[in-house]
Amino acid sequence: MKFIDLFAGLGGFNVGLSRLGHKCVFASEIDKNLSRLYKENFGIEAVGDIRKIDLRKIPKHDILCAGFPCQSFSQAGNRSGLKDDRGSLFYEIAKILDYHKTRYFILENVSNLVRHNNGKTWKKIERILTKELGYSIDKKFLSPHSFGIPQFRKRIFIVGAKNGLDKFKWPEETHRGENIKISSVLKKNPKNAKKIPEREWKCIKIWQAFLSSIPRTKELPKCPIWAMEFRATYPYIGKPPVLRTKHELEKFRGSYGVKLNGLDKKAQIKNIPKYAQGEKIFPAWKQDFIRQNREFYLKFKKKIDSLIPEIKSLPFSWQKFEWNCNGEHRNLKKTILQFRASGIRAKKTNFSPSLVASTVTQVPIITWEKRYIIPREAARLQSLEKLTLFSSQTASFKALGNAVNADIIYRIGKNLIRKNNITPDSNKK
Repeated sequence: MKFIDLFAGLGGFNVGLSRLGHKCVFASEIDKNLSRLYKENFGIEAVGDIRKIDLRKIPKHDILCAGFPCQSFSQAGNRSGLKDDRGSLFYEIAKILDYHKTRYFILENVSNLVRHNNGKTWKKIERILTKELGYSIDKKFLSPHSFGIPQFRKRIFIVGAKNGLDKFKWPEETHRGENIKISSVLKKNPKNAKKIPEREWKCIKIWQAFLSSIPRTKELPKCPIWAMEFRATYPYIGKPPVLRTKHELEKFRGSYGVKLNGLDKKAQIKNIPKYAQGEKIFPAWKQDFIRQNREFYLKFKKKIDSLIPEIKSLPFSWQKFEWNCNGEHRNLKKTILQFRASGIRAKKTNFSPSLVASTVTQVPIITWEKRYIIPREAARLQSLEKLTLFSSQTASFKALGNAVNADIIYRIGKNLIRKNNITPDSNKK
């Protein structure tokens, strides 16, 4: 069958469907560098802004593929949804489907798409695809790790068919977390790997000292550790600190126990954590995080107090730490680390956290080799190992963080077409 690849990026849809014998007849990618790379990999000239393309110039096709821009729906993005320039690109997909009466489509986006704007965004997308365009649709959250690929990357996949989806079944999970190892995609001490900088390595040592100070028989908090709550007593239930008077706050302590008595209101607020400086009542999850951290500190106060000066000296986001390795020895040199805006996260070595496009600082760290993963390893996590990448590691990681996993597309495409009793050659145009 013939397919088109919209918002093509590195070409995950192309790789997946080409494995099934389908042929790409059109591609669109607004980023000129990605467009050039797409041509190098697939021999297809990817056109630019899809909003400027005459619908009549898009070749007839059987399958439309689109990993439409996700920043407008992501929890890490601006969450403007369909009103945002990038979010509104969904309407371009709808226009093409309507004009060409495409038989099938496969769409991909962040999992938050269905929750965005309390579910209203998804309901609108669903209405357009079904009521206005006449497709039978289905959606499912899938991640590469469920198919033996060592990356946790939950995304929503949406399929549609003009002739119904009665015979379609989603790919069945083949692996569990304990049966996966990230070592399957790693090279041994690759020469071009970026080493962990001294500042990050110092941070790792500080948090290792923290982990080592807590008896192994005692559990760490199930929530992220927010060190600023150690010794803090500022009010977090009911009216937030910023809406309380200077006099009300004087009897409390801020981050790491700083006395708020004797400070003016501006200084008082400055000395409580940034995440507690808003004017809205704290949501239940935030109240729970603060409570757990304070209880944990009081329980291990004698062991933690000596470590506070070093933790406090770290950049703000690094003063937050998340241990996702329950049941493992508390040794950071045997974990996968990620320095995130929300804090440092330690994970087991079975699979990598999701690759992201926002910043190179979030590239997973292979601590036992004191290095970051390299682009070629990241490409394996996206099932794009045979593609040519950018010479720049930063550009490669950004592209891979935006890419769709080709193996998942292969599995979906295999079921969507064959399960509907359609052979690749049955609808040539």
